Amino acid sequence: MKVHTKVSIKINMKINHKQFNQPNHTYIMGILNVTPDSFSDGGRFTQLDAALQQVERMISEGADVIDIGGESTRPGFEAITIEEEIQRTARMIEAITARFDIPVSIDTYKSEVAKAALSVGASMVNDVWGLKHDPKMASVVKEYDVPVCIMHNRHNMDYHSLLPDMISDLHESIQLATDAGIESNQIILDPGIGFAKTREHNLLVMKNLGHFHSLGYPILLGASRKSMIGLTLDLPVEERLEGTLATTVVAVLAGCAWVRVHDVKENKRVIQMTEAMRDA
Repeated sequence: MKVHTKVSIKINMKINHKQFNQPNHTYIMGILNVTPDSFSDGGRFTQLDAALQQVERMISEGADVIDIGGESTRPGFEAITIEEEIQRTARMIEAITARFDIPVSIDTYKSEVAKAALSVGASMVNDVWGLKHDPKMASVVKEYDVPVCIMHNRHNMDYHSLLPDMISDLHESIQLATDAGIESNQIILDPGIGFAKTREHNLLVMKNLGHFHSLGYPILLGASRKSMIGLTLDLPVEERLEGTLATTVVAVLAGCAWVRVHDVKENKRVIQMTEAMRDA
């Protein structure tokens, strides 16, 4: 793996009232799953008090954005109704934005859920289907004039050539955003570790993260505790911290502008140390 001593991370984005344009820095998106069946922390933060305590903890440990999801997207997940997803997320977002001065992202691929979340204080959309699942999602993002994280995903793993096919898939999502009038400085790309990819696919994507800079947008890596780590190290989800930290080091060296993680404190320290060595 090629290690870069200097990487120019291109990001100039405003999320809520906070500006994100620190050069050569990887920001942290802290994960808050308010679901009973999330693969990693399902059921831990479904109650408002527990969720608020977790948000306070993540902020104190260095999170820059909180990403809230109300439906698990783990393999074999059970879909829920739009009404139930809104019920799970909207009250949390309203309470968090009232109490804390931190941007909140809504992790959903459904336009109605996104609209409900944005109307009560969310200031970013994180769409695991890259605007392709719900034809109204791009227009909702444009209506509220918020950033959107477009993740790579597809319904199959029939790749002719993994990286070129992923670039082509992401181009389609970017075109949906552009056609809706979403500005280029409102777009983040996520290569979609763990989605429509085998362990070998995921490792190849990790090795070539810098390849996605060719698209011209800041990159978010979401690899925290995922099966790629569990399969590689033969470890259960609760023992995947070290593997996650390794992916964060690679993300920093590859010039990713964001990492989406469960363990904020440890990843914050790894980012700080990796950036110090890279920039020496």
